[in-house]
Amino acid sequence: MTQDVRVRFAPSPTGHLHIGGARTAIYNWAFARHHGGTFILRIDDTDPERSTTENTLAILRALRWLGLDWDEGPEAGGTRGPYFQTQRSASYAEALVTLRASGHAYPCFCSAEELESKREVARVKGGYAGYDRACRSISVADAAVRVEAKEPHVWRIAVPQDRGDVVFHDAVRGELSFPPAALDDFVLVRTDGTPTYNYATVVDDALMEITHVIRGDDHLSNTPRQILVFEALGHDVPTFAHLSMILGADGKRLSKRLGAVSVEAYRDDGFLPEALLNYLTLLGFALDGDTTVFSASQLIEGFDLERVSKNAAIFDAEKLEWLNGVYMRELTPEALVDRMTPLLIEAGLLTSDEALARHDWLVALAPLVAQRLKRMDEVVPMVSFLFADDVEIDPAARDKVLSDSHVSVMLHATRSAMSDVEPYDTTSLEAALKALPEALDVKPKALFQAVRVAVTGSTVSLPLFESLELLGRDLSVRRIDAAIALVDAS
Repeated sequence: MTQDVRVRFAPSPTGHLHIGGARTAIYNWAFARHHGGTFILRIDDTDPERSTTENTLAILRALRWLGLDWDEGPEAGGTRGPYFQTQRSASYAEALVTLRASGHAYPCFCSAEELESKREVARVKGGYAGYDRACRSISVADAAVRVEAKEPHVWRIAVPQDRGDVVFHDAVRGELSFPPAALDDFVLVRTDGTPTYNYATVVDDALMEITHVIRGDDHLSNTPRQILVFEALGHDVPTFAHLSMILGADGKRLSKRLGAVSVEAYRDDGFLPEALLNYLTLLGFALDGDTTVFSASQLIEGFDLERVSKNAAIFDAEKLEWLNGVYMRELTPEALVDRMTPLLIEAGLLTSDEALARHDWLVALAPLVAQRLKRMDEVVPMVSFLFADDVEIDPAARDKVLSDSHVSVMLHATRSAMSDVEPYDTTSLEAALKALPEALDVKPKALFQAVRVAVTGSTVSLPLFESLELLGRDLSVRRIDAAIALVDAS
């Protein structure tokens, strides 16, 4: 590709960054990085009622969390700013002067009531329901007088009467064609002077020299209109690439129940940014025929719009969890400790000073956790028993496991064996305790489940012998004593 690639991600800050927008951002970023081009972040904040600074900051935060960086845009600067549409009104005004001078824009004085009345008549008769170009026949001089008199008006594009089909090659979908009959003289600038989306976006893309517009297919109907504006302004038309929708497992539009939540909600639910980026990329793109797990650098190396699917993608929450688990297990113990520690501190299980003092202990814990995790939010409930002075035994586990008549004998024998173990580590504990079932003539499962419930409070926990070592001799014995007292009192 000889052309210097310049792409943009232009979210509207009317809400947080959701997965559809995140996928679009990822594809733009990967495309730019693959070609050594420029990735621009532009904030399309022209909805004054819903656009907020809080939402803008949330979008920036989510993009950074995913590992996406931008070359131009908010907080990065650049030579083609400003990067907020509300700060670019001078550009829209200047472009309108150009369009007026070339005869590609004209004022329309039709009221909203008049337009609706015409549309209703057209609907009843089954005719053309678009704008009938009534004001296009007003002479330039007469129109200028009415504009000067501040008569309410919008500015419309003058679509050439002899314009043929709008044809363009979509980098994902191939050649597409739209008949001119489907394109009326649409509004460029509203009565209050604000630009419409199809006008502002083109002016921005043209001045920022965008070479490729990669976006969702919900914008496909906007593309022929935008091409007309590019042509009217005399600018090169960028290459368009429209990404298919992401659907829920039921084949319908995503709902919050089926994945349509913000990127930061996935972060808070314990997903790793590397896993979410990997998974969202898979929703419409294949690195090759076999690879499912790949790094950001592998994505950059292999990204190609020709490998983007035309078909709708299906969001699979179970696959996302599986993939997140893969990334969990690939973390080094030190890396997992770095991610676990803030959660443990937030839950009140550790202080910052304790985390530093017990770093080696946490590193020993990390591999046990990694093999069982699907999400980071599972860490605290999984390990909380290791941080408490006393453990609360789950009533169901107590009734199922500690009600056996032999439990008291098994726990007494376990306590005695644990007291004599030297050194008090996993290997020695396993050797000492595995000899007990035969000596007591009980089933190994019955003994070890009783010990597990006594020291962890549950029938499901981290590996027993490793847990006993992490708890230490004193705390382990104290919990066995507490369980014996509970059993003997029942």
